[in-house]
Amino acid sequence: MDAILSCVAGLDVHKQTVVACVRWLDQGKVRTIVKTFGTVTRDLLELADWLQGRGVSHVAMESTGVFWKPIFHLLEGRFQEILLVNAQHIKQVPGRKTDVKDCEWIAQLLQCGLLRGSFVPPPEIRRLRDLTRQRTQLVGDRARVANRIQKVLEDANIKLASVATDVLGVSGRAMLEAMVAGNDDPEQLADLAKQRLRQKLPELRQALQGKVTSHHRFLLRTLLKQVDGLDQLIAEYSTQIDEEMIPFAAARTRLTTIPGISKRTAECMIAELGIRMEQFPTEAHLASWAGLCSGMNESAGKKRSAKTRKGSRWLRTAMVQAAWAASHTKNTYFAAQYKRLAKRRGAKKALIALAHTMLGVVYHMLKRGTDFQELGGDYFEHQNKDRITRHLVERLQRLGHRVVLEPQNA
Repeated sequence: MDAILSCVAGLDVHKQTVVACVRWLDQGKVRTIVKTFGTVTRDLLELADWLQGRGVSHVAMESTGVFWKPIFHLLEGRFQEILLVNAQHIKQVPGRKTDVKDCEWIAQLLQCGLLRGSFVPPPEIRRLRDLTRQRTQLVGDRARVANRIQKVLEDANIKLASVATDVLGVSGRAMLEAMVAGNDDPEQLADLAKQRLRQKLPELRQALQGKVTSHHRFLLRTLLKQVDGLDQLIAEYSTQIDEEMIPFAAARTRLTTIPGISKRTAECMIAELGIRMEQFPTEAHLASWAGLCSGMNESAGKKRSAKTRKGSRWLRTAMVQAAWAASHTKNTYFAAQYKRLAKRRGAKKALIALAHTMLGVVYHMLKRGTDFQELGGDYFEHQNKDRITRHLVERLQRLGHRVVLEPQNA
């Protein structure tokens, strides 16, 4: 392999050590030197000074868990380029496996121009990403606590979830707090229902007739406290995210015009992608990075599994949730596409395909700065008007009808 860079460094990152290999050209010959550093801040600053003293211009390292982050942050801006590389792309060749061999192999690949860096967003997007991911985790924790509350109610034979859509809604929360306070009268509990839920008072009285013990009350009281704590944390994170989103407010507003994309989903998308799409040459590259495109596995003319690849799970989850919401909208292109695909491929594949389509729309809107344009729920009918007409006529003829088509007057 021919070298195209004069002096580079490869880093093999671990929790407590970083093994660095500097590789340079000296009168046509390749020279290397390897040194091991610790991972505390003093040692990492020493690593940066050592690399700069050796004249290193490019640095590459594996994306090892979260251990690469402090090293990347301290080295950022000191060299021409720092590459964070997918570990699968630089697997060690067969032979002896040591930390020294790993960093030497990384340096060799980097010097020969055979490494492609992963997408690392700018600092402001990284801060936003930390906040949105943590908020997503908290929302998931709250959902798990809500499931535990439901489990306690089922154990007490309280069928509130069979009548109320949200057990932790305004009405459900009032009933739960009354149970914790010791009230187990179905009539009084049902009378706490608000608004439309009062239309189901007979069903509520039957559903709230159970056997709530002191043990159940203790569990419900502690679980409700946990829900309140999580709600407060989620609100604090949302406030901080609003502050970090000020420079990207226009992009967030533009994305929320897409059916199925809420404010929270738009914030997650911007945190994962940024607002500049230069890192993705085409929308196909973005779909592959997000894990929303079918795989390609073909050998000897035979196509094998085409399941989607692993991608950014945070972005993939946000896009699938947005696709699910868009599939339930009325008179929209996305809902029409979902119904059209679900008939042929099934609901799950249709949902992934719809998420893929929506991600492409997001890509072009962010790249070009354009607004969303709705095509309408009848888009496919107008696009395939002749084919649909011919298909329906043939079906009627097979049923024994004589069909005469006349154009409708405008």
